[in-house]
Amino acid sequence: MACYDRRDLGLLLLRLGTGGVLAAHGTQKLFGWFGGHGIKGTGQFMGSIGYEPGRASATAAGLAEAGGGTLVALGLATPAAGAAAAGAMAGAAAVHLPNGFFAMNGGYEHAFTVGMAAAGLAVAGPGRLSLDHAFGNIFNRGWMVPTALAVTGAVTSVVIGMRNQRVRKAAEGEQEPLFEE
Repeated sequence: MACYDRRDLGLLLLRLGTGGVLAAHGTQKLFGWFGGHGIKGTGQFMGSIGYEPGRASATAAGLAEAGGGTLVALGLATPAAGAAAAGAMAGAAAVHLPNGFFAMNGGYEHAFTVGMAAAGLAVAGPGRLSLDHAFGNIFNRGWMVPTALAVTGAVTSVVIGMRNQRVRKAAEGEQEPLFEE
C-alpha cells in the first residue's frame, strides 16, 4: 500500500481546484456550458478585444483552459497542461491589465491567480496522487518543465503583443474600431 504525505494531498487539492476552474471556463468558451457563449459568441468577443481571428482565438483559449484544466486536475502531462493553462490566463490578464489588479474593478486578479497556480503546478509537479505518477511520469520529465514554459511563454508573448498592437492602433484611429457599435 502506498503512503501519501501532506504534500501529495495538498497538490491534489490544488490541482482539482485550479484544474476545475480552468476546465469550467474553457467549456464556457467551447460549448456554451455554465452560461458561456460557445465558440461563436466567444469568438465575436475575442475579436472585439483584439484577439484576431476571433473564432480561432476562442478555440485556442477554450482548448488551453478546458484541456489544460482537465489534465491539471488529473495530474497528467502536468508540465504541458500547466504551461498551456498559464498561457491562456496570461492572455486574459492582458485584457484586464488596464483595470488594475482587483477583480472587483475588472482587474486581472483572477486570471493572474489561476495562471500562477497552473504554472506553479507545472513546476512543482502533480504529486503521487496523479495519473503522471501512476504512468511512471512518462509525461512529467524534468526537461519538459522548462521546455513547456519556454514554448508557451514565447507563443503567448507573440499573441499578446499582436493583440496589444491592434488595440493601440484602434485607439489611435489607424484601423477599424475593435468594438462594434
